[in-house]
Formats: sequence, C-alpha cells, structure tokens
Amino acid sequence: MANFFQNIDWMLILRCFIVGGLICVVGQILIDKTKLTPARILVAYVTLGAILGGLGVYQHLVDFAGAGATVPLTGFGNALAKGAIKAVGEKGILGAFTGGITAAAGGIAAAIFFGYIAALVSKPKIKKQ
Repeated sequence: MANFFQNIDWMLILRCFIVGGLICVVGQILIDKTKLTPARILVAYVTLGAILGGLGVYQHLVDFAGAGATVPLTGFGNALAKGAIKAVGEKGILGAFTGGITAAAGGIAAAIFFGYIAALVSKPKIKKQ
C-alpha cells in the first residue's frame, strides 16, 4: 500500500485540481455576475476549447494539468477540434464533419446518459432575467 502512494504524481493532482477549479470558478462567476444562461456559457466554453484546440494552444494546458483541462467543457471542445483535424488528414473534407463526433463519442454518450438520469431526479428552475 505504501508503494502505491509513492507512485502518485501529487504535483499533477494539484495542477489538475487548480486548473479544473479555475475553469469552474470562471463559469460560476459568469453565471452569478452576468445575465448569460448556463446554456450560453456551455456553448462559449466548448467553442473556446475548440478554437484553442484547433490552434494547438489547448494541448499545452492538457500537458500541464491533465484531467483538469480535459474533463471540463473546454476539454470537450478541444477533443472535437483534434478529432476533426485528424479525420481531415485521413478522410479529406468529410472528416471535418465526422472526426469531432467520433473523437468525442464517449463524452457525448456519457453526457446524454447522465443528463437523462439528472432530468429524472431533479426539478429544473428557470433563471430570472
């Protein structure tokens, strides 16, 4: 058991926690201080991740923070962009439409499944304007 804890990269865990937490803090500030709806913030995060991923900038954050950068919505956008870029190289222009979905299929399936479960057990509220 002691050997297990020696093999853990504690600095990576700390970087993961800080980066993922900061991404969430920015989202919470946007919810609290603006009139943006959560859906618009979601779209902004995915779009930002796709743009930064397409430019190759987001990969530096992934290398630094691991899951702290890949799990939030920006990481989903990054996965879409990386998949589309890879598929364009393999399949041509059609890959621009299919590659992102293929690369992010696991995340999409999990979001649908857990979103459905959350919808069954919760009562949503509409944000006051």
